[in-house]
Amino acid sequence: MAANIIDGKAFAAKVREQVKGHVDRLKEEHNITPGLAVVLVGEDPASQVYVRSKGKQTVEVGMNSYEHKMDADTSEADLLAVVEKLNNDPTVHGILVQLPLPKHLDEDLIINSISPAKDVDGFHISNVGLLGTGQKSMVPCTPLGCLMMLRDYHGSLSGMDAVVIGRSNIVGKPMAQLLLGDSCTVTIAHSRTKDLPDVVRRADIVVAAVGRPEMVPGDWIKEGATVIDVGINRIERDGKNKLVGDVDFASCAERAGAITPVPGGVGPMTIACLLANTVTACCRANNLAEPEGLTA
Repeated sequence: MAANIIDGKAFAAKVREQVKGHVDRLKEEHNITPGLAVVLVGEDPASQVYVRSKGKQTVEVGMNSYEHKMDADTSEADLLAVVEKLNNDPTVHGILVQLPLPKHLDEDLIINSISPAKDVDGFHISNVGLLGTGQKSMVPCTPLGCLMMLRDYHGSLSGMDAVVIGRSNIVGKPMAQLLLGDSCTVTIAHSRTKDLPDVVRRADIVVAAVGRPEMVPGDWIKEGATVIDVGINRIERDGKNKLVGDVDFASCAERAGAITPVPGGVGPMTIACLLANTVTACCRANNLAEPEGLTA
């Protein structure tokens, strides 16, 4: 039986609608407009497209969008000064420094200069520690989006066996923490994992975030399992460029109970969750109730 397709594009549209509702209420009841500031250093084409999309969607849900574009040769001191100014700006509730940064800039230093309360990417070491110890934190957007889709499809995740393939700080590790928080039994697998196919075959939930095109074949997937494919890989096939995930969609869809496609699965959820995090940060800054359904 063919798997159910988890439509990330439609789900992201639903999340943005929820965000817009919260923004409207903040304006009407408290005269507060959430603000998201994005800092872009250099001329990376992919980053420019991504930042434009973030700005457009921020405005569409009624929030204020602030963009700070800086030259590729910007000094560390100048970038830190911009971040500090945004930290102290009460109209800015979320700050995102677009990665990757030019090589002469220390990414860890810059990320950890952002106020943890405004770190809507969830990368600050304080937020990493809070998430890892089960406390209230800002949660990285891509894992948060995956969790939202899993909760929506399954309801409760309690007791399910989950395997996360990939151990990055951006997806793999926080994804595992979120699944633990929802009472899954969690294994983090990676390129050095022994008997990786057998490890994956045990899983009720497979989150593939390893960055290798179509690495996971269908015969690794347990019948009826839910497959969340975080990978976005550009390959050439039949003389054409094509986007594929970290799982082989065709063969995995034959065995899985549900699966996210690439494109149109996890990808659209990342910006939607960035907007959700900005509303959450705004509510926390003003001691207001956090938006239900938009947090971990």
